[in-house]
Amino acid sequence: MSMLPVYQTCGVELERGIGNKVYDTKGQDYLDLYGGHAVISIGHSHPHYCKEVSNQLHKLGFYSNYVDFSIQSKLVHKLAEISGLLNYQLFLCNSGAEAIENAVKLASFATGRTQVVTFSGAFHGRTSLAISMSDAPSLQAPLNQRDDVIMHPFNDAECLDTAITEKVAAVVLEGVQGLSGIHRPHEKFIRQVQSQCKKVGAKFIVDEIQSGFGRTGKFFAYQNYEGIEPDFITMGKGMGNGFPVAGVYASPEIKAKVGMLGSTFGGNPLACQAALAVLDVLKNENLLENARSQGQYLLNQLQEMAGIESARGIGLMIAFETSYNLSFVRNKLLKDFHIFTGTANAGRTIRLLPPLTITKEELDYFIDSLKFCLNAYGSLS
Repeated sequence: MSMLPVYQTCGVELERGIGNKVYDTKGQDYLDLYGGHAVISIGHSHPHYCKEVSNQLHKLGFYSNYVDFSIQSKLVHKLAEISGLLNYQLFLCNSGAEAIENAVKLASFATGRTQVVTFSGAFHGRTSLAISMSDAPSLQAPLNQRDDVIMHPFNDAECLDTAITEKVAAVVLEGVQGLSGIHRPHEKFIRQVQSQCKKVGAKFIVDEIQSGFGRTGKFFAYQNYEGIEPDFITMGKGMGNGFPVAGVYASPEIKAKVGMLGSTFGGNPLACQAALAVLDVLKNENLLENARSQGQYLLNQLQEMAGIESARGIGLMIAFETSYNLSFVRNKLLKDFHIFTGTANAGRTIRLLPPLTITKEELDYFIDSLKFCLNAYGSLS
């Protein structure tokens, strides 16, 4: 017996994590600038998080949604307080892909329609419908290739009226595109998408699975634009700081009925407590402001660095390219300087998604290390 070999690994076995660092089985520490795909929002093994989740585990770890949980209501109210979305309804599930599937399902229920519009460069998850809505042909099995998914050019406001018609149930747009290399919707574009959805009665879904929970300096990335009011917002990744929890926000106009959706593990007490602990730390440690300030500092440094062709992002959601060999640079950062980074754009971009607790001193270490790696490659070429 063995694991199905579907993951490419870096050859490092991690054993524990504290704050913004992780440690391998030999005791070597690594600066975590990737957070396991933007999952680690408040740092590894945060004391408040560990205490709250442990306390809940000692009380009740799981029961189904056949019973009432006041902790779900507590999460609803705290999430509303911090996000500022007081009237939205929350459905809890386990992963971002599951959140996307349920948001689109609700949109189809509400409209009676079947078509979905997504955008080039999009990635919404790996479950059947989610991957069919992603710009990832190599990851799609034959059954994922659907005629009712329409892919429109990202940030192209032209011809939206011919793509978003009365046949469309939902339009799904990422608050910031992640896997394509950290690309933000242009303000004119996101406004026109919302306007066209309202015109034809399609539901507007903003995918905040990677860009939500404070990563861009606002609670949700779309809140960086005034006047945007999605029908649905999907969330996940940083919501539980490593505990599997995700959700769908549905606007007050969405009507639900018993049995319409369901999830065995969704909204279980441990998941709710993990999300509550994350919200506590985001608020008490002012991490949205830290994401804004540290992210801007890092972006400024990258944009001025010799050897960097382009750098972009918002908050602690940053990407950059260089004319040098990216594999060389990334591997040297890992092996010589013990820094975890990520990739995007099919490996042509380095992506940085550190915990929102990252410090200037830690970023300075990365900046100095990156300069050394770029100089080292330049001396070889």
